[in-house]
Amino acid sequence: MKVRMTMWCLALLLVSAVPARAQERAYFVTYDHHLEEARDFEVGLSNTTGIAGENAPAYHAPWLELEYGVTSRWTTELYLEGLATQIGGGFTGWRWENRFRPLKREHLVNPVIYLEYEAINEASRIQKEVVGSGALSFEDGVAHLRSEHARELEAKLILSSTVNAWNIAENFIVERNLSEAEGFEFGYAAGVSRPLSRLARTGACRFCQQNFLVGVEAYGGLGSTKDRGLSDTRHYVAPVLAWRATGRSTFKVSAGFGLTEASDRALIRIGYIRELP
Repeated sequence: MKVRMTMWCLALLLVSAVPARAQERAYFVTYDHHLEEARDFEVGLSNTTGIAGENAPAYHAPWLELEYGVTSRWTTELYLEGLATQIGGGFTGWRWENRFRPLKREHLVNPVIYLEYEAINEASRIQKEVVGSGALSFEDGVAHLRSEHARELEAKLILSSTVNAWNIAENFIVERNLSEAEGFEFGYAAGVSRPLSRLARTGACRFCQQNFLVGVEAYGGLGSTKDRGLSDTRHYVAPVLAWRATGRSTFKVSAGFGLTEASDRALIRIGYIRELP
């Protein structure tokens, strides 16, 4: 609980009032081809609340993200994450993400290359991606899980298209644990979203339909080179809603529903993003 409150306070200090103009994606897991504008800085605070199966505790996994547009085709981002449960919690690690857009102009399909280094522990539960197989469990206790550290490399091929008002995005994920001989783990994420209206109204309007994005995303694990097949993999489908409260700030919410026995019953996510010029 202390970790969660500390991260909330830090984020609130960083997102003090400034003029706003952001265009944030509606998804929590799926990535599209839109990057941060060059030399713009973005601060985000999100939380994943996991509702597990019987005899398993619910948990809150907050994370703070600091995103910077190095150029118009290269965005870098730092994540700090934590965990809070009835049986313990604490800091669970950090991640350094980079996204590169090889094509300068808009195309029918826009590819983005994603590379991430993770220094986390086995108590990590933000589930920013789902790969491999096997359910997440607290059976060994939070303290033991936090003592098990992992260094991981993750790559994604992001394909994204804009068709009329619709965004259609597909991600293929490959992850390699450098601390354990787990082989290569695979996963996926896909989403579709659109604004409620394409018609822009004149004047200031926070609750106009064009300020709301609605959609759905699906994500899950695809096994690994050591555990082929889809048995015991986790899969979710999640409606998403984003509200552009101002030009530079966005609120997001998602309710993910587990589709397999290995999945948590539900993953409730909320997020707030603020761009600082």
